[in-house]
Amino acid sequence: MQKIVSIRIFSIFLILIITASFFPAFALTELERASIADPKLVNTFGVSLGNNINVDQQIQISADITNNQEKSQTFYMIVQIKNEEGYVVSVGWISGQLTPYQKFNPSLSWTPTQSGEFTAEIFVWDALIENNNALSEYTMLQISVS
Repeated sequence: MQKIVSIRIFSIFLILIITASFFPAFALTELERASIADPKLVNTFGVSLGNNINVDQQIQISADITNNQEKSQTFYMIVQIKNEEGYVVSVGWISGQLTPYQKFNPSLSWTPTQSGEFTAEIFVWDALIENNNALSEYTMLQISVS
């Protein structure tokens, strides 16, 4: 009887090892829960503008956000615009809910009031004020205003 129990335990252990070898566990890290891709400047109709715009030209800063999880995820897309000296000249955000593996293309409006070189930093977080965590690495977009 003891020999049969030992063989069964060994068989179960062997099955677990083989299963783990062929089906590795995959867990997303904190910064892999979402991804940001294709940041760009667009007009109100979604037409790409390139990175050169004019003073007082209203633009939309757009990016594709994808939920890489098997569960829904609340998100905040935050866009921070810095001038060439590194000072923040604008901050805006939009929030929403992404279903599992959903890809979404939100955008935020900005109207530059002076010429120069600017950098838009785009973040995706799970909250805005308290207990906020990044869902992905942030991305940047260079903007020339004349």
